[in-house]
Amino acid sequence: MYRSGIGYDTHRFAEGRKLVLGGVEIPHARGLEGHSDADVLTHAIADALLGAIGERDIGHHFPNTEETIRGISSLEILQRVGEILAKKKCRIANVDATLIAEAPKIGPYLEAMRGTISAVLGIDVLRVGIKATTNEGMGALGREEGMAALAVASVEQSE
Repeated sequence: MYRSGIGYDTHRFAEGRKLVLGGVEIPHARGLEGHSDADVLTHAIADALLGAIGERDIGHHFPNTEETIRGISSLEILQRVGEILAKKKCRIANVDATLIAEAPKIGPYLEAMRGTISAVLGIDVLRVGIKATTNEGMGALGREEGMAALAVASVEQSE
């Protein structure tokens, strides 16, 4: 049986933080604010995977009130989500995500992101799609107040 899930995440930009997207550090004047490394792309993918198996979101599994996970790498979150899927006898068919931001340009980093995400999830890189778009200068994202990501995941569940 195949199941699908959708994930969405957004974070504000913050001074003095590194920008990490898809587990890859991207040179930029500001990073994203959050309890973890605030990797908006990885968070959206994790939520899509959790949704595909009927689980609650990453905020439930990794609450921002838990001090022991402050600063956690979102790749570790994604790895733990992969372990939750494995316990439920689910195999990832594919993930597809879109980053939404005016800046920075992430084209040069897309393949590294795909490689990092596929390695953490233990799937072929061809099963990971990542794209980017702008918000055409509209709204908070268009004013470069932050970034957002939307993801879809499909999993196959063994009977």
